[in-house]
This record gives sequence, C-alpha cells and structure tokens, in this order.
Amino acid sequence: MQLRFVDTDVTTHETPLLAVPIAEGADVASGPLAGLDGALAGAVGRALSSGDMRGRAGDEVVLYGAGTGPARVILLGVGTAGKVDAEGIRRMAGRAVRAAEKLRLASVSILLDGLDAVAAEQRAQAAAEGAGLATWRFDELKSEDAEDPVVVVEAVDLLGQSATQGYAEGALAGAAIARGANFARTLQQRPGNVATPTHLADEAVRMAGAHGLEVTIFDEARMREEGMHALLSVTRGSDEEARFIILEHRGGPDDEAPMVLVGKGLTFDTGGISLKPPAGMEEMKYDMSGGAAVIGAMQVIAELGVRANVVGLVPSSENMPSARATKPGDVISSLAGKTIEVINTDAEGRLILADALAWGVRLKPAAMVDCATLTGSVIIALGHHAAAVMGTDDGVIEELRAAGDASGERCWPLPLWDEYRKQLDTPNADLQNVGGRPGGSITAGAFLREFVEDVPWAHLDVAGTSWGDGSLSYQRKGALGFPTRLLVEWVRSRAG
Repeated sequence: MQLRFVDTDVTTHETPLLAVPIAEGADVASGPLAGLDGALAGAVGRALSSGDMRGRAGDEVVLYGAGTGPARVILLGVGTAGKVDAEGIRRMAGRAVRAAEKLRLASVSILLDGLDAVAAEQRAQAAAEGAGLATWRFDELKSEDAEDPVVVVEAVDLLGQSATQGYAEGALAGAAIARGANFARTLQQRPGNVATPTHLADEAVRMAGAHGLEVTIFDEARMREEGMHALLSVTRGSDEEARFIILEHRGGPDDEAPMVLVGKGLTFDTGGISLKPPAGMEEMKYDMSGGAAVIGAMQVIAELGVRANVVGLVPSSENMPSARATKPGDVISSLAGKTIEVINTDAEGRLILADALAWGVRLKPAAMVDCATLTGSVIIALGHHAAAVMGTDDGVIEELRAAGDASGERCWPLPLWDEYRKQLDTPNADLQNVGGRPGGSITAGAFLREFVEDVPWAHLDVAGTSWGDGSLSYQRKGALGFPTRLLVEWVRSRAG
C-alpha cells in the first residue's frame, strides 16, 4: 500500500473518494469545510442542516462531486471536537478505507485539517496508522475469485496544508508503524504448518537484511551449548527444531545500555502432554503473537532510525505431545541455573521466556519488556480490551501504560506481591511452573520475575488482545498485531 502526504487544496484534488472528518457542531462558514461546501454547491451544508450528518461518531454521508476535484466525498462523524484523540483519528481513517472497499475503489484521500485537539504530527501519524492497518488482509493462501475479484485499496493520500508543521513527519512514522504491525499480523496469521520456528527465524533474517539490523539465530545445538534447557524442554516433543532469534538495532552510542524486547514465539501449542481440548485449538497458531510483535517492532525501529540501542529476543518452538515430550512432574534446569518442576506442560510459554529473559539479563539492559500470549486468566481479568502489565519497576510500568494509551494498544497494571510467589513453591525444585487457578496471570508473572535479577523489567500478558473478531474499523478478524505499536511507542518515548 502506497501512503503519502499531499499538500493540496481539497477542492481541486482529484480523487475517487475524499474522506472528511466532521465533529459535532461543525460549521461550513469557516475552516476547511467552507471551500469544500462551495465546490459541492452547498451539499456539505445541506447534509449538516438536514440532520443527516450530526457529527456523531459513526455517522456517514456520501456526497458526489461534479467536474474537477473529488469524485465523491464521504463525511465521517467523529464526535465532540475537543474530545477527539489519536485513537479516534485512527478509527476515522480505518472507516475511510472500509468505505473505499465498499465502493470498490483502489484509492482514497483523507483530510487532516481540523480536529485541532490533536497535534498535527500525532494527527497525521494516527491517520496513517489507521489507514495502513485497515488495508491489511491475509489472502496469500486463498485462490482468487475470477468472477468477483477483491478490490484492494492500494493508495492512501493524507491531505493538508504544508504550513501546518509535522504532517509529513507524522505520516511517514505512521506508515512505518502500520507496515511493522501488518508484518507481525501476517506472521501471526500463517498456519502452524507454514509458520514454524525455522520460518519465523528465516523471516527475521530476511527483514533484518532489508532494514540493516544485526541478526543471530541459535539452533538447538547452540541452545544446548549455552544451557537453555527450559526452552529445549518445551521443544522435545516436536519434530520441528526450535530457534532463538536475536535482532539488534544499534542507533545509540556504543556504551549505551540497550532496551530489550522479548516476545514469546510458540508457533503452535497443543498443550503437550497436558493436551488442550480440541475445540478452538486451531487458534493456537497465534501463540507466537508476542514474538511476531517484537519482530515487527524491530522493523519499525530500524526503519525510523530510532536513536537508541534496542535488542529483540524471540524464543521460538512448538509444544507437541510425543514419547519424547516433557511430562508433568519432570524437573528441568534453565539458563539461569534454577530448577523447575513442570506441573502442567501447557504452561510452556513461561519456560521458553525464562531462558530468553536470562539471556536478556546478560546484555545489562537499561530496561527489559516481554510480551506473551501467556494465560487465559488475563481474559477473565481484563477481557479483550487491554493487556495486563506487571513488573519490578513502577517507572517502566507507567511508561508502558502511557505508551498503550498513545498507541491505542492499552494495558493495565496488576500487582506482583510476594504472596503470589509462594504459590510457586515446591519441595522438588526451586519453583514449579504453575501456581494454581487463583491469580493465574499474576503467578505467571511471578514465575518470570525469577529470571530477570535486578533489571528494570515489565511483562505484558497479551493473550486477550493479540487476535480477535476485528471489531475496530482498522482491524480484520484474526491477527491484530498487538502490541507492536505499543512497543514502538515505548522505545521511541524513551529514546526521546
């Protein structure tokens, strides 16, 4: 998808569809609507005065032009002007793309002027993100319908006056962020027989080569040499080899401590010997969503040239039942040297993350964040509207919460009190991998905390937010890319 900022007069800009945000109480007497109303022979004013367009979020009215300029204009209600935020603009831009798809148009233009409650650069970034995310679709494994081919929106123009500083910069950033999130979504959506650990590693290598990242891939022999026994315990039941992916962006001084992003890359999860119920198991291809998000975020960080050192770590394996698979009651070791009694082999994500976090500690990071589809419990706690965040550093937790608000990928804190750690006690090892049903998301976080030493660290449990029904205008059913945008926002905010 081609996305660009265009400094133009909307009344003469030729486009098959121009999307115009309309706030409640909008007035055609002044501002960007005045010229457009004149070019359309008063049609904008009539839509407002008739009550067809009240400016409420969700209102839509299509008008038709004549002669030069836009062939069609769609007025998109966005609610109260002073309350419109970046997320509202993302959704407005997504609606513009959906309208173009409905009309079978390959391009759409979106007006940025107005909506001054959001700064110009953030406004353009949000619109670019919303439009770019909305154009994503996964059809690489489907046959094309020759009689009714899908019309894909291939070009989006963001329109405004260049005198407004920040439009061009915001549009470029938003387009890069959308590309990274869409890359993560494509990796998520591929089925488990395609998106194996080897495939995930190959895609990381390809992306790193295209964007100037350093990349290192550990095979199982290297993991065994390093002592990554927790990760290896998960992959024992699978014929597919595990991989450990290391991506490095060197945008800061050589002596600057890096930010480390860790993503769970479990490419298919049957539960192992603690086998999951069959219903819905096909969705376990999404258990690598955290890893996909880290790979997508690293692409964006490289493309935007973020002036900081950032390392992405993705432990990747399958979790399968076989005669070789780890059994409930087995005691395993880990890179950190701690022993773990495996009570439930379906609590495998925390095992592969344990070794990845221990590796991250060796990098002496300024801060470390992991993201994982870790527990079903988080959905009971927060539904599908937010991820859980918990960790050892209140500052990092607050930064992530703020980054979630800014990016539209929200998270909410849960406690990590010492009482939860006691649920992991066992007489047979240093700790066990589950703490029972009470506080399941928190005890999973407490398990991970055992492997971060004194590094400022936070954990994002994204099991309820990484895929879904696509209820927002810029989403589709399936992969959502969460938390790619949150991670990028956090890294950029720390990098200044």
